[in-house]
Amino acid sequence: MSIIDTIRHNHDQLTRIRRDIHAHPELAFAEHRTADLVARHLESLGIEVHRGVGRTGVVGVVRGRGKGLRAIGLRADMDALSIEERNDFEHRSRHPGCMHACGHDGHTTMLLGAAEALVAHPEFDGTVYLVFQPAEEGEGGARAMIADGLFERFPMEAVFGMHNWPGMPAGHFGVHAGPVMASADRFDITVRGQGAHGAMPHLGTDSVVAGAALVQAIQTIVSRTLDPLDAAVVSVTQFHAGEAYNVIPDRAELSGTVRAFDAAVQTRVEESLRRVCAGVAAAHGVQIELAYRRGYPPTVNTAAEAAVCAEVAIALVGEENVATGMRPSMGAEDFAYYLQKKPGCYVWIGNGPGEGGCMLHNPKYDFNDEIIPNGAAYWVALVHRILAHTR
Repeated sequence: MSIIDTIRHNHDQLTRIRRDIHAHPELAFAEHRTADLVARHLESLGIEVHRGVGRTGVVGVVRGRGKGLRAIGLRADMDALSIEERNDFEHRSRHPGCMHACGHDGHTTMLLGAAEALVAHPEFDGTVYLVFQPAEEGEGGARAMIADGLFERFPMEAVFGMHNWPGMPAGHFGVHAGPVMASADRFDITVRGQGAHGAMPHLGTDSVVAGAALVQAIQTIVSRTLDPLDAAVVSVTQFHAGEAYNVIPDRAELSGTVRAFDAAVQTRVEESLRRVCAGVAAAHGVQIELAYRRGYPPTVNTAAEAAVCAEVAIALVGEENVATGMRPSMGAEDFAYYLQKKPGCYVWIGNGPGEGGCMLHNPKYDFNDEIIPNGAAYWVALVHRILAHTR
């Protein structure tokens, strides 16, 4: 039985696993049931398993028939989101306020499918580390696994990731050489003025007017302080002030996000934001405090690894079904932390049309089970390509 036939033969079982995980979603660092399901499944295949890496992470170790010392890592994320699911199919979430709205249930299942095929077809020279990661959704599970000695305990020369992508035809692949996902920084701004009666504004300093001016000024950061070829987004997403119709509040609070594909652009945006805050404060006679927090860094694929991934995907599904010139996304991904330490590549696999709300982080989202064989086969083909027997 060929590799793809092995995976297709197990498709029904893998679909049941995926739907079971979907029905029992777990949030960041609480993926106890999911981690146990993963560990037990790997153990049933005779795979060496390490639990509790980065708190709730699991690492499986698959060795090929050869005695080579080379090793690579394949990563899948396991956590869900704090979203109330609005689907009514049988495998909908059984946990109120929590659902797999990003397809991590599918990512985990595809890597489990790859594990089965690698055990059945160990014709490669070296070791594969199957990295099942917790807490991708904003809590930095990749960073936790690295801090727990991931790369020291499981020495790998490169690490690879994959994410489903609604709107791309099912089973197609997108491979980027360079940036694929953006950084995700957050900022909180406090504007402190002097309150006054709404009918007597001259007796105070208006925090709302200053805050509004600040929102407008922030819009010039990208358009007037960055090189037009440097992509970035600065969005004010919250503005809170006041409690009464006839009182000018003495305080306004603003929050937002900054996205960029380059660390130097991140720094320029932060510096510009501080400068704008100081200028608006001086112009309006208020005090402005800025708290700027760096989040996930940009996810930047290394060129050599991206080229190999593109070759593997093309061999698997055909050149016409692999996009290598797609624009990167301003979404963020903590796979970036791995790529700060190791070469690697993070690819997209098409999840099919995003109709009926079936988009990432949407309460109507569901992973497309039909792409499980393609995703698992890609992992196996990548292993056989990189860890090919040498003569």
